[in-house]
Amino acid sequence: MRALLQRVRQASVNVNESQISRINAGWLVFLGVAKTDTVSDLDYLVKKICELRAFPDTSGKCNLSLMETGGEVLLVSQFTLYADCRKGRRPSFGEAADPVVAQELYHQAVAKLEEKGVTVSTGKFQESMVVSLENCGPMTLMVDSAHLNRRV
Repeated sequence: MRALLQRVRQASVNVNESQISRINAGWLVFLGVAKTDTVSDLDYLVKKICELRAFPDTSGKCNLSLMETGGEVLLVSQFTLYADCRKGRRPSFGEAADPVVAQELYHQAVAKLEEKGVTVSTGKFQESMVVSLENCGPMTLMVDSAHLNRRV
């Protein structure tokens, strides 16, 4: 499972020219689900989204987490995080999960974030969306759970 986190001052999602979601300061999270992902992958990402110290404290150092700042999350499903662009000119999405499986894990992500007390807004699964954001920093981080399945 992959999550692309962008620290934002605000972000919103429009579908069919109507705003369906908006957040203030926090994370805009693009979530990609792979065929092999499980709830363990999801738990790892939810913990990272909540606990990464990527928000500035009063001295401007990135010492605070989303939980410590009371930030919000805008969660947008994005299977294209599993695009393979190594061959040819058209991306392959063979690693991405089936939409039924991905949607279930996406909804579980929303529920798990809300259980932690995070205010969550969402995009619309399998829709063409216009995502607007005011990136803060800029701060963009990729979190990938792939290492959970590897033995070192």
